Amino acid sequence: MIEIGYYSLFIAFILSIYSASAAVFGGRTQNTPLVKSAENAALAISVFYTLALIVLAHALVTRNFQVEYVFKYTSRSLPLHYTLTAFYAGQEGSLLFWGWLLAIFSALIIFQNRNKNRDLLPYVLAVMMIVTFFFTLLMVFITNPFQLLNYSPPDGRGLNPLLQNPGMIFHPPTLFIGYVGLTVPFAFSIAALITGQLGSIWIRTTRKWTLVSWLFLTAGIVLGMEWAYVELGWGGYWAWDPVENASFMPWIVATAYFHSVIIQEKRDMLKVWNISLILFSFLLTLFGTFITRSGLIASVHSFGQSSLGWLFLLFLGIVLILSLALLFYRLPKLQSKNQLDSYLSRASSFLYNNLIFVGIAFTVLWGTLFPIISEAVRGTKITVGPPFFNSVIIPITLALIFLTGICPLIAWRRSSLKNFLKKLLAPGAISLTGAAILFFSGIGPGYALLSFSLCLFVLTTISLEFFNGTRARHKMLHENYFMALWNLIVKNKRRHGGYVVHAGIIVAFVAITGSAFNTEKQVTMNPGESIQINSYNLTYDGLAKYPTANQEKVVATITVRNKDRKIVVLSPEKSLFYGQDQPTTEVAIHSNLKEDLYIILAGYTGNSATLKILVNPLVIWLWIGGGIMACGIIIILLPERKKRTTI
Repeated sequence: MIEIGYYSLFIAFILSIYSASAAVFGGRTQNTPLVKSAENAALAISVFYTLALIVLAHALVTRNFQVEYVFKYTSRSLPLHYTLTAFYAGQEGSLLFWGWLLAIFSALIIFQNRNKNRDLLPYVLAVMMIVTFFFTLLMVFITNPFQLLNYSPPDGRGLNPLLQNPGMIFHPPTLFIGYVGLTVPFAFSIAALITGQLGSIWIRTTRKWTLVSWLFLTAGIVLGMEWAYVELGWGGYWAWDPVENASFMPWIVATAYFHSVIIQEKRDMLKVWNISLILFSFLLTLFGTFITRSGLIASVHSFGQSSLGWLFLLFLGIVLILSLALLFYRLPKLQSKNQLDSYLSRASSFLYNNLIFVGIAFTVLWGTLFPIISEAVRGTKITVGPPFFNSVIIPITLALIFLTGICPLIAWRRSSLKNFLKKLLAPGAISLTGAAILFFSGIGPGYALLSFSLCLFVLTTISLEFFNGTRARHKMLHENYFMALWNLIVKNKRRHGGYVVHAGIIVAFVAITGSAFNTEKQVTMNPGESIQINSYNLTYDGLAKYPTANQEKVVATITVRNKDRKIVVLSPEKSLFYGQDQPTTEVAIHSNLKEDLYIILAGYTGNSATLKILVNPLVIWLWIGGGIMACGIIIILLPERKKRTTI
């Protein structure tokens, strides 16, 4: 059974070489049967990859510990849902999952383009197959997920306790779908460069692929933040960790692409910019895999020391050189036919947005690479931490938020200053009033006050867009307000879905700004003692120690009161999994719309406990903001209404 998995990958490896070669030669010679053969080979690869996936899943579920991967990441006491999570807990399994997604996406591309884009498809398929070839090569010759041990152990080592969290069931696959999905627009952009078909066809063809990839990448990042918040037990959700940065950078660049591609479609401009953004979105996904597998950075998210990192770096370098060579070759055909009509226009604001997005991405990339560069040049690794990122990123992001609010107020081609100021009056007055209220409420001058004020400004401009559009439809078409709002959205899903996405991002940024007002205390308490933090009174009731099927638990019980009213009993824990050296922390969180009460059992001696207590304002709005962003993308992806035909 296990041999079937390995030989399925080996056959897929051979077929990927054939499919890529046949697609290129078939495309160059206009040999339709050869291109069809390449497509059939790609479809066969998806079948063999699926077979390999099933074989490894079966080995995990049946606890076949002779398979080294199963032995390293599962045990008999591991629950079934975490046993399946182990599929992408290690390097070999995650590569197999990645390769399987590539194969499935390649098959979907073939089915979607059976009767269209026939000039582009051979080269699209060739690019997809070359990437598939690389991942398959790694598994066949270097890091085999079906490697067998010389004996059959009675039990496995078990899954890393940090990964035994519901968030880990969904975080890695959503992130992988986002990463792999960006291969599709990359493949189409390369095909457009090769064939010289540099109009908007490849953009329209890949729009939904890019949107879905962005949606899953967003979900993966938010789920990863939630996992870090509830599992790592340090009180936050983002630490500018190199692996966090590796997922954030392609998200930022893809976001820039969504804005600039609109300018190409409306004004036939920024062709070089758009292709470059797609190229670097994909390249940054490869960079992320390099980061997690190189062993050059220390991160709880990474796979540790591995020889694969340099292979990814080599592949990344080859793809970068070839992509830029193609781009420079086609530069004469990528010249813009139009120019910006005015610096005060929506097209200009999109361009300014893009410059800021790229600035953020470059800053994060530089901060991530700097420790590696400093060690290579000076022999000393200089760590770049949150202070650097926050000091640079926060001012840039505030400028981006301001532009997000300005954009709906100006026309596409040209806005008069008088008309712009007239539209600015209402949202400007509301945001200034809000700023004054916040200031007199105790939120002093600084980034937090500016951030809250700008967020209010953007939410006001977005709300006015929906309000004015709905009111206009109600007056002109006599629709009730609910139907007017619904029809307003579905008649221009891209525009209004984009506004919803913007609203979600702003809501999330409100939550992030709230972290400026975190309160923290650490105290050692005996049973019966109490402590006050903000409006909460916490009474430590005592410790309980007991074993479970696979771990020893130490649980502290804390009664939480607010103004003498008991509101909840929280139980932060420390757990020592059998066979593991280090205990894990399970935090206790009480959430509401205003703030989170976040308690960590930092240590214990006898019946006394050391508690780290935090009050984190507005955290729940981060998760709500992520949900709003997802709703916005879903609105954009809604199918077009079919026009009724009359006879």
